[in-house]
Amino acid sequence: MEIPYKYYLPAEDMPAAWYNVRADMKKKPAPLLNPATRQSVTAEELEKVFCSELVKQELDETLPWFEIPGPVADFYRMFRPSPLVRAYFLERALGTPAHIYYKFEGNNTSGSHKLNSAIAQAYYAKLEGLKGVTTETGAGQWGTALSMACAFFGLDCKVFMVKCSYEQKPFRREVMRTYGASVTPSPSMETEVGRKINAEHPGTTGSLGCAISEAVETAITHEGYRYVLGSVLAQVLLHQSIIGLETQKALRNLGVKADVIIGCAGGGSNLGGLIAPFVGEKLRGEADYRFIAVEPASCPSLTRGKYAYDFCDTGKVCPLQKMYTLGCDFIPSASHAGGLRYHGMSSIISELYDQGVIEARSVRQTDVFEAAQFFARTEGILPAPESSHAIRAAIDEAKRCKETGREENIVFGLTGTGYFDMTAYQAFNDGKMSDYIPTDEELAAAAPRG
Repeated sequence: MEIPYKYYLPAEDMPAAWYNVRADMKKKPAPLLNPATRQSVTAEELEKVFCSELVKQELDETLPWFEIPGPVADFYRMFRPSPLVRAYFLERALGTPAHIYYKFEGNNTSGSHKLNSAIAQAYYAKLEGLKGVTTETGAGQWGTALSMACAFFGLDCKVFMVKCSYEQKPFRREVMRTYGASVTPSPSMETEVGRKINAEHPGTTGSLGCAISEAVETAITHEGYRYVLGSVLAQVLLHQSIIGLETQKALRNLGVKADVIIGCAGGGSNLGGLIAPFVGEKLRGEADYRFIAVEPASCPSLTRGKYAYDFCDTGKVCPLQKMYTLGCDFIPSASHAGGLRYHGMSSIISELYDQGVIEARSVRQTDVFEAAQFFARTEGILPAPESSHAIRAAIDEAKRCKETGREENIVFGLTGTGYFDMTAYQAFNDGKMSDYIPTDEELAAAAPRG
């Protein structure tokens, strides 16, 4: 197969507004609940934790479009629109009749899609006159992006990083510190909830649920601070919709209709952002697609979780959300190398999955890194472990097309680069990477009781 010279397919310009997929959902995601009253949370209650403008975005289920503020749009133009790339080399290596495209979100300094929401949330914090923000981070992509965004707007940034990632990814931690953030391994002894978690789980390697609890406590106990989140919430999926909107436009410019759209799934930000406008088309009856959420077998919230109200954090200080969840007490194995370590899933993604709009599959870590290595050797980009879950599924779908002879268009999200994940790559290359999969008994012990 001859490789065309020009295979980058950018959208011609950047979207002017974010898309709110909930506006097209006939059955909306269940509301957040106050953990004390079990009633729907009010804007006033959420504003104690989040910026007021972000609260409006979180609660709005009817407005389909939110204009991207000028300062945020100006910042986006440093790296947006991001390229949609035809993976000709990967297609040739697989010998598949499928056409494979990937939306590459690693072409910015933070190295991942997380910057799309980080800069928006930092902007609203600055607009509100805050001193700074607090947050959690798993593998470090979100913390890196938020640190960069806060530096841009002159805000203080306090990051609680999942302890095993803090130890496994020291260079990611140092990038955050270079941008001016303070980075604390979680659970720590600096917060009341951190001390409680350490007492109940001695020697724990931490989880996103733990880190969220510490970040929220820090925000509400420090004047002039608010908490910001890198995934799960509706406001984050809203900001990330710019990924899907650009992808949609680039495909239209090319005259291509996607058949299968694939995204890695941890909390749901990348997946939700990539598929949002396409889901809107499907819900409105304008087009049909297959959507595949790919999650780690070590933290399989969609494929093995329970659809129920659960706490968003281990310390049980956040609102309750109805979602597919393994239980807020579930702590993924430390052997898991990527950032897809959250016990639950976005309420939007959860509702779409429950309605059968999207599919889900879980994949083993060694299979993920096998796909990552193959992709790096064919397409020349070292992918993040998270992105490589989508790569695994894209390769499997392309092989299916080879077996059936179907010439399908496969699109996946390449969420970022893996240059700070070399410890994991080393473990895989040395044959020392393991596949820990929780047992039914372990999941039952952590499952929500409500």
